[in-house]
Amino acid sequence: MPLVNQVSPHIELPTVLEQRWQTVRLLAARLEEALSKALQAEHQLSVSEFSALAALAHSDDGGHLRQQFLADAIPLNQSSVSRLVGRLEKLGLTERYLCPHDRRGVYTQISDEGQARVTAARITYVRVLEETLGEAAENEAFAPLAAWLTREAAPQRSA
Repeated sequence: MPLVNQVSPHIELPTVLEQRWQTVRLLAARLEEALSKALQAEHQLSVSEFSALAALAHSDDGGHLRQQFLADAIPLNQSSVSRLVGRLEKLGLTERYLCPHDRRGVYTQISDEGQARVTAARITYVRVLEETLGEAAENEAFAPLAAWLTREAAPQRSA
């Protein structure tokens, strides 16, 4: 039987690239878990449902997107997006319709109720991101990534 370390084990992956990627994955998992709990408790939405509604709401195409584009934006595979949009449609948050120029294409349109729900949920979403990243900033491994994510973007120069 191998010797068991009584103290918490320390795991150090062999390369800096692997270590950094693992840090990204761990922070992403923390964010996903915190967002999932808050969005479900306060708005009865999953993170994927919120992401789909947010993509539709902030689309420059009038609140509708072709389902394949929505799948790429979330990101989920086409089959998962189809089921997701079906759930949102049953809740009255979206509507689906066929593309008028290509009958194989399916569009998803956010409804007024979906717009109201995602607008309210966005407040929770941003709050949880800020809180979780604030906590992450106190962790030595997560601090640089948290700082980068929360840093204000530089103003864009007009040409």
